[in-house]
Amino acid sequence: MTDSAQQTPYTTNNVGIPVESDEHSLTIGDSGPILLQDHYLIEKMAQFNRERVPERVVHAKGGGAYGTFRVTNDVSQFTKAALFQPGKSTEVLVRFSTVAGEQGSPDTWRDPRGFAVKFYTEHGNYDLVGNNTPVFFVRDPQKFQDFIRSQKRRPDNGLRDNDMQWDFWTLSPESAHMVTWLMGDRGIPRTWRHMNGYGSHTFMWVNAGGEKFWVKYHFKTDQGIECLTQEEADRLAGEDPDRHRRDLYAAIDGGEAPSWTLKVQVMPFADAADYRFNPFDLTKVWPHADYPLIEVGTMTLDRNPEDFFVHVEQASFEPSNLVPGIGPSPDKMLLGRLFSYPDAHRYRIGPNYAQLPPNRAHSAVNSYAKDGAMRYEPSAAARPYAPNSYGGPAASAQFGDIAGWSASGEMVREAYRLHREDDDWGQAGTMVRRVLDDAARDRLVDNVSGHLLNGVSRPVLDRALQYWRNIDKETGDRIATRVNGG
Repeated sequence: MTDSAQQTPYTTNNVGIPVESDEHSLTIGDSGPILLQDHYLIEKMAQFNRERVPERVVHAKGGGAYGTFRVTNDVSQFTKAALFQPGKSTEVLVRFSTVAGEQGSPDTWRDPRGFAVKFYTEHGNYDLVGNNTPVFFVRDPQKFQDFIRSQKRRPDNGLRDNDMQWDFWTLSPESAHMVTWLMGDRGIPRTWRHMNGYGSHTFMWVNAGGEKFWVKYHFKTDQGIECLTQEEADRLAGEDPDRHRRDLYAAIDGGEAPSWTLKVQVMPFADAADYRFNPFDLTKVWPHADYPLIEVGTMTLDRNPEDFFVHVEQASFEPSNLVPGIGPSPDKMLLGRLFSYPDAHRYRIGPNYAQLPPNRAHSAVNSYAKDGAMRYEPSAAARPYAPNSYGGPAASAQFGDIAGWSASGEMVREAYRLHREDDDWGQAGTMVRRVLDDAARDRLVDNVSGHLLNGVSRPVLDRALQYWRNIDKETGDRIATRVNGG
């Protein structure tokens, strides 16, 4: 036997039994029937039939990488969360994605991008599950499923349909701010490396003294913002539909590790009650003049997963993963997501998804959970219930501020009373008039007009034109002129 043969591992089946042939089934004679006793062939066929897990209903197409988050500034006056303390380094897994497309869809469709970060902290996993936009289309989880269905495929012909999108958007004026983002220059990032990420929601931070703050997260790309025009995106969708996935892998593999600087806006807890608009409304941003950005640290992605399915397709991110010093806010969308995300993971990859490699905590897990499909780590407790007399983990009051908030009265009710600037068009109009320059406004008109002319029917088309006039009359009139052939 040669040295080469000695170094090559022999094939085994899934339980380690050596396999005699990688090419030939067990038959009676050279051309006889296949024997049922060929357990390796049966294992291969059965495994193949079960290779796929259900794709995500939302954010199905994506990619990801591992890296490190390093704190560069002292924000301990705002939070006691261990991962944000001075000098701290924490391993992370980040997944980027498109929202509406399926697994095989092009990376360059005009669509929001998911930006999900899993921090492997000493107190368990902290998941920040956001997008490349600071706002979203709806503010109430009651409408989320309907919104997603309007962006998917028609039930009658299986095709995506601009008419469905504009039908929903124009009947949901709270979408105006997000649609303005989506139809603008940043609607199609050049790569995942060249876009920002946002927590989007408002979260609660708690410091060591028990003082509470409201915060918003901003991951600013250190590579600079770069975007594709609609023409470039359409061309790339045909030439290289995996453009963004390929770019991230190649950049890291080539030693060009992308990075982002994390900054936060911090609002004193008491400010929320009488702020000029509802600070927990996911369709709104906090002006930086009111709450400036404060640097927290830098996130660098420098390690590609060794297996895409194991580490990216099975990765599960959930806003309910909150660590001591961080909690939710009365944002209705956030509160709805606290349930929906882990529920989706249990359906898609099983009840013990937290034991899979990308989802396993890097700290001790002392859980009373037991059994279920594919479980391979038993509970360390002597009895599978608490309290018990035989030993096991015990809850600690020192971590009691992970979730929830306290205030005089009912915070959700107070948050959703009418604030003086609670309207759906104002921030979208401000973006058009004050943030975009003349050239960007021209491209916005082109993008919206092109989208509306591609299958949007009346009266949806009439509503869409009024929708844009509500955002900004001049821009709406320009779009109407273009659409109506003027």
